[in-house]
Amino acid sequence: MSITVNLRYKGANGAAKKFAEEMISSGTVEAIRNESGNLRYEYYVALDDPETILLIDSWKNQESIDVHHASPMMGKITELREKYDLHMTVERYVSDDSMPDRDESFIRK
Repeated sequence: MSITVNLRYKGANGAAKKFAEEMISSGTVEAIRNESGNLRYEYYVALDDPETILLIDSWKNQESIDVHHASPMMGKITELREKYDLHMTVERYVSDDSMPDRDESFIRK
């Protein structure tokens, strides 16, 4: 089981992209990826809305997320969200690691 959180950051005049770029260039993304329990931390640009950046953030369990939220990196993230005046929507998913046979034929590997 894992927990994946999709965060959509939205700003104006390229702010969300600048935020993600600063998260990467400051080393914050690499530090988060190196945290115990982090499985994935990746930014994506919405092709139909360049003012929105999607973060896919996946963790081994809730305890890993709680440790991350208590880390100094959350202060940096909060600071950058404010700097770029970003607004967020959040969706949270718990993984289902099974793959029904009837779905397998639709996946190209």
